[in-house]
Amino acid sequence: MDCSDEELLALRLCDLDLTLEGTWLEPLVEKLHAELAAKGLRVKPHCWLSNEWFSPDGVPGIAIPFYLAHPRLMQLERRQMFQVEGGTRAWAMKILRHEAGHAFDTAYRLRRKQRWVKVFGRAGRRYPTSYKAKPESRKHVLHLEWWYAQSHPVEDFAETFAVWLTPRSRWRSAYEGWDVLKKLEFVDELAAEVSEVPPPVRSRARVEPLRSLRKTLGRHYRERRQHYGVDLPDFYEMQLERIFAPGRADSRESATAFLRRVGPDLRRRVVKTTGSHPYTVDQFLNDMQARARKLKLKRTRAERDVKLEAAILLAAQVMGYVSGGGHHVAL
Repeated sequence: MDCSDEELLALRLCDLDLTLEGTWLEPLVEKLHAELAAKGLRVKPHCWLSNEWFSPDGVPGIAIPFYLAHPRLMQLERRQMFQVEGGTRAWAMKILRHEAGHAFDTAYRLRRKQRWVKVFGRAGRRYPTSYKAKPESRKHVLHLEWWYAQSHPVEDFAETFAVWLTPRSRWRSAYEGWDVLKKLEFVDELAAEVSEVPPPVRSRARVEPLRSLRKTLGRHYRERRQHYGVDLPDFYEMQLERIFAPGRADSRESATAFLRRVGPDLRRRVVKTTGSHPYTVDQFLNDMQARARKLKLKRTRAERDVKLEAAILLAAQVMGYVSGGGHHVAL
């Protein structure tokens, strides 16, 4: 795939000659199947390439975004969206376990059970375009970014399942004293109940496979940036530009590299200062890195000064979020 970004953006998604077979994703899918089998589950989600991560209603399978199937497309994804969702093995496995939760739900029609509704809520509730996350809540697990379990009952179940499925997660001790422990125990009970039962829903359909998607990559990325507001100016970005500064390619360390390097120390400082959960601090630290990458910022001043100012900005973001009771996260 030796071509420029402009040439790639002019291609249609269906014209990309991509498959999962032979890529770094294939052993991850096999690992997921092994984890499910180790838990005694007979669900084995089939996977295919599409335009994003999802598990369709009525189909116990998992769609994986096309860009993960080729390093050149991962590079384009980062340039267009400033991050590559699922771009590392650990991150991809977290998402696969989440989507496997949806597939498990679909395969056994679990959301129809009265007990499921009692524990997680009505699956038929209207899906929001955004949700107001509450970092202090102990009614939901912490798995994917931005307290995703709080967005909708079906996502709550999938996130809870993912934590339960993760090898060596020690969820009983990790969530001891949390209300969400009841949800994890419920998932454990459900899995035991159906462990020897063949799933009633076994569709192998592939919804929106890559070969059926006729929009160009250019249009695909324009729509995604518009949806997530990636191109919109932000006061927070103005604050970042005061700490760092746009620089030439031959200037000093990039802001993203700097934040990645000092990140563990920043996290410790802000957790100690604000009393917030490390997961909460990580959300804003990751966002800070992504925005710095988007703005192409460089560290052009003394490390000590920049590190202190970055810690203050990070703490301010965390405290503003928590004291405000969360904010709306776009889906």
